[in-house]
Amino acid sequence: MAFEERLRVPGRWWAYAAVVLLGLLLASLGALGPGPGLVLAAAAAAALAAWLTVLSSTRVVVDAEGLHVGAAHLPGWAVGPAHPLDREGLRRARGPEADPRAYYPVRGYVSTAVAVRVDDPDDPVPFWVVSTRHPEALARALSALRDSAAG
Repeated sequence: MAFEERLRVPGRWWAYAAVVLLGLLLASLGALGPGPGLVLAAAAAAALAAWLTVLSSTRVVVDAEGLHVGAAHLPGWAVGPAHPLDREGLRRARGPEADPRAYYPVRGYVSTAVAVRVDDPDDPVPFWVVSTRHPEALARALSALRDSAAG
C-alpha cells in the first residue's frame, strides 16, 4: 500500500460532545428524574458517539488497484496528474472554481486536499478533490501509481 489515511474528526469534537452530553445529563436529570434522565442521556451519548465514529470512518488509500476514498474507487490507469491543495486552494476548488461535474469527497474538518484529474474519456467526472491531512504524500503516491500504470 502506497498511502493510507483515516480522516478522523478532531479530538476537540469529542471534548465538545462530552460537554454537550454533560449539560444534557444535568438538564434531563433535573427535568425527568434519575431513571428517564439517565436513559435519555445514555441514548444521546450512543447516538453522538455513533455519529462521530461514522464521520471518522472515511479512509483514503492508494494501492496497486488505484485510489480508494470510502467506497469510491478510481482505477490506477485512470489516475491523472495530482496537485496538493493548501487551505486557500481547497477553498477555491470548493467555491469560485468548483465544477459541478467533479467528485468532492471533502471533509470540512480537514483543511487540505489533493486535486486528481481523471484520465478516462468515458468518465463524465473531470477530477476528484480529496481531503487529506498529508497532501504532498498523497500526491506523490498518486504520481507513483500513475507512473507504474503507464509503464
